[in-house]
Formats: sequence, C-alpha cells, structure tokens
Amino acid sequence: MDINTNISLQNLNSENLKKVDTSKLEDKAIRAVSNDFEAFFTQQLLDISLKETNIAGEGVGADIFKGMYTDAISRNSAGSFGISDMLYEFLSRENKKGSNNDK
Repeated sequence: MDINTNISLQNLNSENLKKVDTSKLEDKAIRAVSNDFEAFFTQQLLDISLKETNIAGEGVGADIFKGMYTDAISRNSAGSFGISDMLYEFLSRENKKGSNNDK
C-alpha cells in the first residue's frame, strides 16, 4: 500500500490562511469547553450533596462507585441546566470582540 506523503505547500501562505473561516471551529471548541465546565460544576454539586449518603452502600468500593455515578450523571446532563449556554454566549461574545480588535 503506497501512501502519498508529498504535500504541496505552494498555496499555503499567510494570505490564504487569513481567508480560512475558523469561526465554526472556534464555536465548536467554545461549546465543548462550556459543556465540560457545566459537567464539572454539576459533578462538584453532586459530590457535595451525596457526601453523607449511602446511595452506593457502605464499604471499600462505595466511594469509587459514588464517584463513577456522579461522573456519569454530570456528563450525561451537561448542557441541560443552562450554565453552558450562558458561558457559551459570554465566551463567543468575548471571542468576537477579541477578533475584531486583532484586525
């Protein structure tokens, strides 16, 4: 199997790179960071609120199971409480301000 590793760099210059629309990539990255933050925030709330409960039973594996449980709940509910939406809007607005100042 031959793989062509020759890359033409003729069209790769600073003028062509400036024409590339990275806004969609940046939006996806901002959305992912916002959702990750909401998942982290939710997990912290769940860890604190379930600290004194025996939801996972008692014993050696209870804390591990409880951690896995709160992680799964927080990851699956990310984006549903509105925290990530507010953060996304703020970061997008700030990102656009920064982009306009760079030009």
